[in-house]
This record gives sequence, structure tokens and C-alpha cells, in this order.
Amino acid sequence: MYATGNKKMLNMLILEILWKYTDEEHALTQQDILKLLKNYGMECDRRSVKNNVLYLKELGYDISMEKGYRLLSRDFDDSELRILIDSVLFSKSISTKQARDLINKIREKLASNYFNAKVSHVSNLPELNRTINKQAMYSLDALNDAIADKKKVSFIYNNIGTDFKLHPRREEPYIVNPYQIVANNGRFYLIGNYDKYDNVAHFRIDRMTDVRILDEKIKPMSMVPEMKNGLNLPKHMAEHFYMFSGESVAVTIRTTEDMMSELVDWFGKNFSVIEKKDGNITVRVTCNKKAMRFWALQYGPYVEILKPESLRDQIKEDINSMSEKYMN
Repeated sequence: MYATGNKKMLNMLILEILWKYTDEEHALTQQDILKLLKNYGMECDRRSVKNNVLYLKELGYDISMEKGYRLLSRDFDDSELRILIDSVLFSKSISTKQARDLINKIREKLASNYFNAKVSHVSNLPELNRTINKQAMYSLDALNDAIADKKKVSFIYNNIGTDFKLHPRREEPYIVNPYQIVANNGRFYLIGNYDKYDNVAHFRIDRMTDVRILDEKIKPMSMVPEMKNGLNLPKHMAEHFYMFSGESVAVTIRTTEDMMSELVDWFGKNFSVIEKKDGNITVRVTCNKKAMRFWALQYGPYVEILKPESLRDQIKEDINSMSEKYMN
């Protein structure tokens, strides 16, 4: 809300009114604007309204003056606002209260009243499967600062107990070199390097508490073998679709042609079809070995791992173990 009764603020008040009460399909007359200005404690005449709208147009605002006044374009259109709201709504990394506050800010600062009327139901957020960690947003903010400043971080890493509360995996904090924050399956993850080792590690940010930025500079990314040439994020995410840490290997899979949609959903275009025959296909993809183990079990009836042999043997053991559980 701008200062009321100040004539110097008239153009900003008119802009706020056009922002809230107009769009491509809804216009305001000069008389409508004069009535709404009274809510701000502002009195003026029709000529002042027209002159200030013309001034706003000169400043670059896309305002139509035909058949009433309307603001035609905004920083975000309705479909883009819906994407932003849905991203917050279905994020598992923030609490319901934080999600509600963020959505209200988006609606208040970026949307017209007509858009808000269409999404009024969003305010009644369901208790989705959200994080129980109230420090998650603070942790995210602190990690962003640490990455920008190239500083190491320490934090307590937690598991969830049968009491549905966070419990430290150990008393000693983890010391980590933070390199990148990514979102995957509705969760935020830190891609970094556990200071004691030379491999890439992933940490769920909603499992972190007591995040602290240390004075010590991070280990250069080039000193981590998997990132010696830098972090190729699209490639990294395609190979670590479950965000497991560990080596990536070349995997050969036999499946059917109608599984192509699923393969693209999980691997993008980062795989090759090396054989097609009688409706079956053989594909080759490079990915995290542990992630592929669980993916193959998830799609067990539809895929067969051909190589590497060690992964194929591991899945055989998993299947036998599962069979014993269900056969007894």
C-alpha cells in the first residue's frame, strides 16, 4: 500500500488499481478508478486519471485505453503463475505454513483479483506429504550463501524415527564442500563432497539441521574425481535419478518398444537404442548403479538388465529374497 493522499503517488496508485482490477478481459472506467482511489484516501478528477495513465504508458506499461482502461501484460501470465503456485503447492521440502505464505505472496504481488478468484481454493492447502523439518528453508538459505561464498558447511544429518521426528544419524556434524542445490521429485538436495572422501555425495536438505557456514574455503571441484571437469548438471541428474551417491556404470537393458515413454521420462534422451526386434528393444544408458538396481526392481515385469553382470546378479538376489518373503 502506497502513502495515501499524496498526489505525487497518484500514478503508482492508479497502476496498483489497474494491476489488481483489470486484465485483457476486464476494464475499468475513469469513474471506477476514481471510486477505487477513494479507498486510498486520494481525491482527483477524470483528467488527472487520464494524464497519469498516459504517463504510465510513456514509462512502458502496456495499458489499453480503448473501451475503458486495462493492463494488458504483466511480468507473469496466468499460466506461468499457476506453474509457480503448483511448484510451491507440491513441493515436499517446505512446510504447509511456508507453502501457504509463499502462495499468498505470489497471489498478492503478482496476480490480478480475477486470477486470484480462480485459484481461491489453493489457500486451503491439504496436508500433503511435506517435510517435518521447520529448519528446511533456513538450511536452504544458508547453503545458498555458502555456495556463493565458496565456504564449507557443517550440519547434523537426520533420519526419521518411529515417532515421526528427526533423529541425528550421529552426534558428530558432517563437514561438506557444497557445490550445487538441485530439486528432484519434490525434494531439494545438496550436491557436494563429504570432506573426508573424494567422491560426490547427495544430501537431502530437509534432513539437515543446525546448518553452519564455516570459515574454511571449499575443496576445489577439480579435486573431486567425478567433477574434475566441472559439474555437468543435466548429465549428473540423468545418471542419479534417485539421488543415490556412488559410481555410474554403462547398463544394457532389454525391454519393449512401448516402454519408450517411461525411458524418456526417467533418462531424457541420454540413452541409445542399440537393437530393435519383434517389438522389443535393447537400450544402453549410463547411470548410478544403485539407482538402476531400484529402477529395475520397480519396472521388474517389463525390463531385464543384461549388463553389467554384477548388477544382474544383484537383482537376481533381490528377486529371490522377495520371492521367499511372499511364498512363506
